[in-house]
Amino acid sequence: MAAFFYLIGGIGLFLLGMTLLSDGLKSFAGNALRNALVRFTGKPLKAFASGAMVTAMVQSSSATTVAVIGFVSAGLLTFPQAVGVVMGASLGTTATGWIVSVLGLKVNLGYYALPLVGAGALMKLLAAGRWRAMGSAWAGFGLIFVGISYLQQGMEGLSGVFDLAALPQAGFLAHWLTMGIGLTMTVVMQSSSAAVATTLTALHAGSVNFDQAASLVIGAAVGTTVTGAIAAIGASVSTKRTALAHILFNVTTGFIAVLLLPLFTKAIGFGQERLGLAPGAMSLAAFHTLFIGLGAVLFLPFTEKISRQIERLLPEKGPLLTRHLDDALLSVPAVALEAARRSLCETAAEMIRIIRLTLEGQVRVKSGLNETELRGSLDQIGAFFARIPTAAEIGPFSGVRVWQMHAIEHLDRLSDYLRPPGMLGRIGKADSELYDPLETLRRILKLAEAGLEISATTERSPQAAFWTAQLQDLSLAITEIHHRARPVVLKKTAMEGAPMLALQTLDAIRWMDRVGYHVWRISNYLAGDGASEPSLSSGVRPSER
Repeated sequence: MAAFFYLIGGIGLFLLGMTLLSDGLKSFAGNALRNALVRFTGKPLKAFASGAMVTAMVQSSSATTVAVIGFVSAGLLTFPQAVGVVMGASLGTTATGWIVSVLGLKVNLGYYALPLVGAGALMKLLAAGRWRAMGSAWAGFGLIFVGISYLQQGMEGLSGVFDLAALPQAGFLAHWLTMGIGLTMTVVMQSSSAAVATTLTALHAGSVNFDQAASLVIGAAVGTTVTGAIAAIGASVSTKRTALAHILFNVTTGFIAVLLLPLFTKAIGFGQERLGLAPGAMSLAAFHTLFIGLGAVLFLPFTEKISRQIERLLPEKGPLLTRHLDDALLSVPAVALEAARRSLCETAAEMIRIIRLTLEGQVRVKSGLNETELRGSLDQIGAFFARIPTAAEIGPFSGVRVWQMHAIEHLDRLSDYLRPPGMLGRIGKADSELYDPLETLRRILKLAEAGLEISATTERSPQAAFWTAQLQDLSLAITEIHHRARPVVLKKTAMEGAPMLALQTLDAIRWMDRVGYHVWRISNYLAGDGASEPSLSSGVRPSER
């Protein structure tokens, strides 16, 4: 009974240590890990390396996968990039096996890790800010080895009671049966790392042979997908796609590993003889890394094709303009703000497109949205934006939040100008008072639409400052035309006696002035620096606009 208690307690301490270590490292790094994951994720190979690195650092493939789902939902990562990261996360989990086999089993570090647990706990209680999070990481790291120590004691005591050696040890049936046990262990423990650590200690204690341990590790790799599959039920399309990619990779890799298990064991045995190493936990850690790496080699060249097939199988549903808005992103305010920004960019581009096509007298394409749908999307974005938690710190985060508030305000005002004055559709080159501002406005609309469509798929870039500056110049040009045209139109009215025509002309110019201004401000806040204000050199005060 004591051995059983040691085993259960060891697993519990290991899981608690892993949780504290993962959460502590994530909090200590702050946005650094998230930024690194996004910045260093490009081609499939690069995405794979990024996923492996981040997972190895935070010791949690689940954390990496959740972050990736959020990035895909927010539009920060493409789905093919996410697939590469997920495969890398699977490889990153093998780092736990190396830590346990190299440090935790060779020497009983549980006793020596206790001071680390105490120091970490004190730091968590007394320190502040990021160092408080580092205290959690230290305590978690120490608890991992304390848990391993108890696991070893438990396994040594239970080796004579629960002996997997009684199971078939040869043939595919034996491998599949043992793999099922490993899968069940992972599902019950809710951690493949804990299942692998338990397997390593069982191998070290002699409770299982190497082939059985290898099958258990394969089962643990497959079992880790069950949690993601359950979490994907009723979740967003991005979550379902990422979970499916994770399942396909791990299940296929596990199937290949079982089929090639005799070859793997021979290769590892050959390496042991060459290096003069005894079979044991390190060999099992090497096997874990080897078969996951083989799966990555086989999958990476086909990442794009696999991604397209998954996207066809799970198509995007719901409103197109609000597809980035996932309530799961609210736990990471910076990512949620980026998701809101991209949705605002797409909404603004669609709104501007409607105005442009209406001015050109074109029939809207079938996929185009009407005014009601646009207003509904804008309301949804505003509601999502209001639920994003505020940050205590000032800086870029608060600045972006303010920019988006301004953008929402200008979009709301622009929505009132979706229907231009009817007389604008009958403008000829002879109507100089209307022709010049109309042509200028058309330039504004085309430039802003193209710029916002690009901004909806990329992060804020310095290049945006150039075209937003052009929008500012063009907007101010319409304002100057507006002010010059007013006395000219009124004078013509006095001479020709057409007051209604004069009012319609001035109303049309005023409409173009307002549209140009709001389009510029929206573009500036969503794609530019959000800082530049109307120039006062033209004699036009911002309040007059």
